[in-house]
Amino acid sequence: MKLATYETDGTPRLGLVKEGGLIDIAKHLPDAPPEMIALMQSWTAWRPKLEALADKAKPDHPLAEVHLMAPVQRPGKIFAIGLNYADHVAESKMEMPKHQIWFSKAVTSVNGPFDPIEMPAASPFIDYEAELVAVIGTRCKNVPKEKAADVIFGFAAGNDMTTRDWQHTTPQWTLGKSFDTHAPFGPWIVTPDEVPDPHALNIRCLVNGELRQTSNTRHLIFDIYDQIVHLSKAMTLEPGDLIFTGTPGGIGAAMDPMVFLKEGDVVRVEIDGVGEIEGVMKAEVI
Repeated sequence: MKLATYETDGTPRLGLVKEGGLIDIAKHLPDAPPEMIALMQSWTAWRPKLEALADKAKPDHPLAEVHLMAPVQRPGKIFAIGLNYADHVAESKMEMPKHQIWFSKAVTSVNGPFDPIEMPAASPFIDYEAELVAVIGTRCKNVPKEKAADVIFGFAAGNDMTTRDWQHTTPQWTLGKSFDTHAPFGPWIVTPDEVPDPHALNIRCLVNGELRQTSNTRHLIFDIYDQIVHLSKAMTLEPGDLIFTGTPGGIGAAMDPMVFLKEGDVVRVEIDGVGEIEGVMKAEVI
């Protein structure tokens, strides 16, 4: 299934993606949870009902006529792993990591899959990072690797937007990764039954139609399951938490000369079998 959060009248709703449209879950199942995290928390009960609905119902809205929002509006945690593709490590002139390198992104950085992305007044050095996002669906701690796939609710395309000067001013990357709108993801959550192998997905980033990043998730240094094992040793993971799983080579900061995003640029992330997101860079209004 593909599960989306959308609006037509200013009120967020949950929908099932089908045949270029959306099935309004609340219309057909009035007792269903009204938002994504609540749905995850009662997934065992609602999954068969939603599967039946997806089979029999016709779309209530064409996708082109709705505003797709971030699938999880307010995740409890957003974590992202750094230097997790060998080509990105090389272009960053860093040593191959012996351990996983993690940073957090503020939940206020969440942005819709097709919403404008802010060019902050504080910096002109804005960069893109195409990433597969894993969405946690089960409250868990100390997850063994053989159980890691079971705690994933689904997958989405994401862009770990980065304010490079703020990122590198200190050894801690959190501020440079947490500017408002700098965690767009979506366009929906694809459940694992539609992603047979999350480590065999082609991933791309295009800026104004120019291909900047292209790779495959099989090239992750630390795979998604290892990431969950590691994070869950430190903290309890909860439904709706987001894991940005790493970006391949091709970032603007590694180009010669460096090329950063500017107002009006269109940044697109594509992941085969998951979906595409796209945002226009827009100057922050103070």
